[in-house]
Amino acid sequence: MFNIVLFEPEIPPNTGNIIRLAANTRCHLHLIEPLGFKLEDKLLRRAGLDYQEWAQISQYSNYQKFNKTCNFNTLYAFTTKATKTYTSATFSPGDALLFGPETRGLPTEILESLNSDNRLKIPMAETSRSLNLSNTVAIVVYEAWRQLDFK
Repeated sequence: MFNIVLFEPEIPPNTGNIIRLAANTRCHLHLIEPLGFKLEDKLLRRAGLDYQEWAQISQYSNYQKFNKTCNFNTLYAFTTKATKTYTSATFSPGDALLFGPETRGLPTEILESLNSDNRLKIPMAETSRSLNLSNTVAIVVYEAWRQLDFK
């Protein structure tokens, strides 16, 4: 299936919701440290319910280790600064979907290291700043899975 990659996530309930999403869509969740919480956090467990045991989760001490360790078909980064929308991408099994921390998004150096076709956004009203992280991940995962006829 797909790989959900969270770069330095900060809010436990968001990651808990994403753990639940990963378990229910058979996605592999990759967490890049530092995390803004401990994986044993009560709020994380509450949001993820008992799905953590069903989700495939990997953890990396930094982005460089993640980048050296993992080999994906395509790495897509999601940012409000992109010009292409997530619906313009053609997703394939094994692709990685990279999301930044809730308060600041992905660092410029990570975004600039990727081809502009691999930087995607979700359309929003002009005056909006951002969507909730777990909602954003769900929107993208389900679009990618829809493209595969939910197989």
